[in-house]
Amino acid sequence: MELGLEVKPDVICLTGDFVTDATPFDETEYGRILRRLSSAAPVFASLGNHDGGAWGASVGGLKDSSIVRGLLQETNIPLLHNRSEVVRLRDQSIRFAGVGDLWSDGVDADRAFANVPADDPAILLAHNPDTKDVLADRPWDLMLSGHTHGGQVVLPILGERFVPVRDKLFIAGLKEWNGRQVYVTRGVGNIDGVRVNCRPEVTVLDLVS
Repeated sequence: MELGLEVKPDVICLTGDFVTDATPFDETEYGRILRRLSSAAPVFASLGNHDGGAWGASVGGLKDSSIVRGLLQETNIPLLHNRSEVVRLRDQSIRFAGVGDLWSDGVDADRAFANVPADDPAILLAHNPDTKDVLADRPWDLMLSGHTHGGQVVLPILGERFVPVRDKLFIAGLKEWNGRQVYVTRGVGNIDGVRVNCRPEVTVLDLVS
């Protein structure tokens, strides 16, 4: 977080999985950290599959997203759950849209893009990069995703062996897709405390119009 704030970002995007499971955590300390972000720049968030919902309930995690939603609300971070907002950045208006998690059947494209003009610059927050295929006919230019942890365990020659996405071309980094861009961050979290040849990251993207 310190490295990210040092560059004085114009806007900060958080693409989900704020928690791993239903294990209790220190909400006060977590809130203190998130408030540092929201006090530095506009912040937008989307939900991940671990944040509660159909998928979480199926694996013994959070049955709904109320805990995460409450945490975001208390720290002044707008949740773009199938909706959009406009931000004025350096004399240009940019639309930020967000959808629910793909695995939790939370994507509602009609609601998310109801106020997104086809000719305006639009950045989409979607936790799972496979969401791009569901939203192929919607007006977005750049999609920001997480979910993969960059593969988490990257083995020599074999590469990323355990990646929870269908499209293995979108595991980490910036990739072109049908004339648009998709960025998948390795993020800062992990499962079971394991990362091999896959360092966590806080990404800074420079947008040039």
